[in-house]
Amino acid sequence: MATESENFDEICPDCGALVPGGRNGCRKLFDEVLAKEFSDYKYAREHRLTVDIYSLQHPSDYMQSPKSYAAHLTGLYAAMKCDSSPAINQAMQQWLSTNPKNLERPDDPVPRKRGVLTIAYLHEAEGPDEHVRRVREWADSTWDAWRDYSEFAKQWILAASNRK
Repeated sequence: MATESENFDEICPDCGALVPGGRNGCRKLFDEVLAKEFSDYKYAREHRLTVDIYSLQHPSDYMQSPKSYAAHLTGLYAAMKCDSSPAINQAMQQWLSTNPKNLERPDDPVPRKRGVLTIAYLHEAEGPDEHVRRVREWADSTWDAWRDYSEFAKQWILAASNRK
């Protein structure tokens, strides 16, 4: 019979995914999804969004700097709320590459719960169309957790679009 501590090893402490190996197992699923997205263009249609979502659910690994925080938050915001997310992402990358002064993470930098769907949900997709659909569902779930941070995303997108 498994003890409580053994069961804890099966849960990713960042996103809550129930996976063998906990955090390491979660990263393994992410790596497998990335390999699929890199090896077949039919899976890659939402690659940027996959990376942004995983990062938002694992901020201690992927959102330490204000630049990475801004890039991933605005990436999800643009995908969820804007018609021109590729152009917004490009403007953000260009702006962030200038090392903007006064770019800071919010005082309350991450929500405690980061969405009900995880990389495990995406990993189970069968075929490219289901993969893309599940990325969008995962994005909806993650955005629900991060929606209180939308003002930061809007401010950063505005700053990037006003860059001369």
